[in-house]
Amino acid sequence: MAPHELFPITNAAAALCWAVLLFAPLRLGWPQRLAVVAALGLAMVYAALMGAFIGQGRGDFQSLAGVARLFEHPGLLLAGWVHYLAFDLLLGVWQRGEAQRIGLSQWLLMPCLFLTFMFGPIGWLAFMVLRQFRLRGST
Repeated sequence: MAPHELFPITNAAAALCWAVLLFAPLRLGWPQRLAVVAALGLAMVYAALMGAFIGQGRGDFQSLAGVARLFEHPGLLLAGWVHYLAFDLLLGVWQRGEAQRIGLSQWLLMPCLFLTFMFGPIGWLAFMVLRQFRLRGST
């Protein structure tokens, strides 16, 4: 399957899991399991993409320009995107589990999950701030 054909499939799988993580009641455990299974699938897609295309990249990891040259190849660009999808999804799973563990309201968690879905580290940062307040008894 060509990278341009695989892109919408990986996006849809991740988006579906994010919707479940966001909206399913926190008391349920299956949303995290679903997201972990999806992340495992994304990891397999990533491994296949890297196996298929890593030798075709013209860049390297030694400079920003080198990374940009790597991502000029559609297969490697998709691999980088799938890497983000998988790891951000795992971060969302952790946030949801941690919110359950510390008794954080789902309403407070939801913006953090949305930010993690859209902007990765910004959502994690927001969650960590909320987590600190909750652990100190301020929320």
